[in-house]
Amino acid sequence: MTKNSYSDEFKARVALEALREEKTANQIASEQEIDPSLVSKWRSQAVASLYRIFAVRTEADKLKIDYEHKIDELHRIIGARQVEIDWLKKKLNLK
Repeated sequence: MTKNSYSDEFKARVALEALREEKTANQIASEQEIDPSLVSKWRSQAVASLYRIFAVRTEADKLKIDYEHKIDELHRIIGARQVEIDWLKKKLNLK
């Protein structure tokens, strides 16, 4: 008995078709020439992994917000330094 290896893309297509619930796992398995247990397994894996899509986005959003806060802080510091420089130039009679 040989063990077939299926691509991630193929598994995703099968899982998506199973999630649509337009066909039974047996119908999908018959059309794709695979064991029905694989359809159920890949569907379950897809459902269990769905949260990762949103978790990555949430983490990316957090990093973006942190980055924007850091940029704002740096702009504030630069502005404060420029005020200090201008004040020192005025006190020292420099242009």
